[in-house]
Amino acid sequence: MKRNTKQREEVWQALEATPEFVSAQELHQKLRSTGSTIGLATVYRTLNALAEEGSADALSIEGENLYRACSPGHHHHLICRECGTTTEIEAGEVEAWAKSIAQKHGYADPQHIVDIFGTCPSCHSGVAPSP
Repeated sequence: MKRNTKQREEVWQALEATPEFVSAQELHQKLRSTGSTIGLATVYRTLNALAEEGSADALSIEGENLYRACSPGHHHHLICRECGTTTEIEAGEVEAWAKSIAQKHGYADPQHIVDIFGTCPSCHSGVAPSP
């Protein structure tokens, strides 16, 4: 675990306050708009470190890494393509499916990443999501 610096704490708090996936640039802008003097490179480094230690989820969409504070342990996501709202989900059926497919093809020790993209109820119904 990395030591808890002032900059690391700033990034963590901003990430934790953001419910959807966010890029390093977006998070940096958010921090700067609140008066922080933190540099973009520090935001990148901190987000990567948080993802490596499992405190943040990282997702790559169209070549851009996006980050989100996450709960500990293995989980999956439902992600709205419209507004970015993300819901963590347990997915026992996905776990069983991944294990079965791996075994069918002779693989051992399967690991997987599953994110499901769709349109959230608020966007689908035309009602703006609540903050």
